[in-house]
Amino acid sequence: MRRSITAKRSAGIAAIAALALAASACSSSKSSGGAAAANTDPAAVKGTVTWWDTSDATNEAPNYQPIIKAFEAKYPNIKVNYVNVPFSDAKDKFKTAAQSGNGAPDVLRADVGWTPAFAQLGYLQPLDGTPALADESDYLAGPNASDHYNGKTYGVPQVTDTLALLYNKDLFTKAGIASAPKTWDELKTDAQQIKAKTGATGAFINAAGYFALPFIYGEGGDLIDVSAKKITIADAKALKGVEIAQDLVKSGAAVTDVTKDGYNNMQTAFKDGKVAMVINGPWSTADDLKGTAFSNADNLGVATVPAGSVKAGAPVGGHNLVVYAGSKNLDASYLFVAFLNNAQNQATIAAKNNVLPTRTSAYSDPQVSGSKLLSAFAEPLKSAVGRPPVAGASDLFTPLDTDYQAIMGGQKSAQDGLNDAATQFAQILTDYKK
Repeated sequence: MRRSITAKRSAGIAAIAALALAASACSSSKSSGGAAAANTDPAAVKGTVTWWDTSDATNEAPNYQPIIKAFEAKYPNIKVNYVNVPFSDAKDKFKTAAQSGNGAPDVLRADVGWTPAFAQLGYLQPLDGTPALADESDYLAGPNASDHYNGKTYGVPQVTDTLALLYNKDLFTKAGIASAPKTWDELKTDAQQIKAKTGATGAFINAAGYFALPFIYGEGGDLIDVSAKKITIADAKALKGVEIAQDLVKSGAAVTDVTKDGYNNMQTAFKDGKVAMVINGPWSTADDLKGTAFSNADNLGVATVPAGSVKAGAPVGGHNLVVYAGSKNLDASYLFVAFLNNAQNQATIAAKNNVLPTRTSAYSDPQVSGSKLLSAFAEPLKSAVGRPPVAGASDLFTPLDTDYQAIMGGQKSAQDGLNDAATQFAQILTDYKK
């Protein structure tokens, strides 16, 4: 998922396949039930599907146009009205249109965190038993989990991502380090060794709240406990994780930047070879390869995020395809989602846009299996942690960003910052206890 902060596999295919979730059937209808359209001849379906695509308008969106043309050729009675909507505007724009019942698209490319909230508000059409969910067992478990709310499926995972440790192999070699660190303690030691032997900064820690999750997950913590309906961001596990991130900076093993340009500054330093390690996702690799440090693409290393005392874990991100509950073109929308998201088209988009497919079968497509960078994310995906399927969960990152930045910048202690975040979490998830 492209974060709001600016905004791949032969050996790993079997491991990824083991993550796939069990399935449900396919059929659909414009009426209240789904069975009627299951027996509808797709060739007889007519209508216009308006699709709001939230991908990058310059670098990603053009790659969807051949797929749309192929869909319209297969279904000549269905036309696609393509609209590219900036990711930063799409959430509020969709909510406004859906609430008013005027101007909402039939299909939306939604961030995984938006799906539960939109479903709770009644803006999304359940997709269980529709063609949109054909071959659901082919989807990876982590991405698929983000599509469910209150026992129903409201989205189809289109692309996925997770955070990984990206590193400069050349700097590692010069420092006499043979492989990527597997724990935060090892990262600290390696970073200090790289600094001493090469002069480069060992690591750059992003101070945005989303990037705190690998540290928190590593100690067995999380933002919230869904089953207990409890806010856990300020508990001992989360605190320990954040203190590890703090210590990396305080010790000099890593640097951070809490300004609004922090992410871009991290990217520039990494691309220029001034920083040896960063935590980032597949969306960043195309940019990384533009830097002088990675003019030889093989110099860019990808590994699972280091483990804490409990485990290694990074958040699952990505985007879902969702269908507006008020659409007058439900059958056409189901067919469009199914076509856009078939394995071949997923593989094509993955290769062209440097994103990860959500279908297991897409990883055996040569477009994906032949890409070193796409394949490299197989291992990190195995330990990825799904986001809680709770309405309002995506809103938690606004206060978390503020307080985590204050912690990493030294304006608040780790405990005070997390306590403040917990207080604001309680105002978002009013039925959760601190």
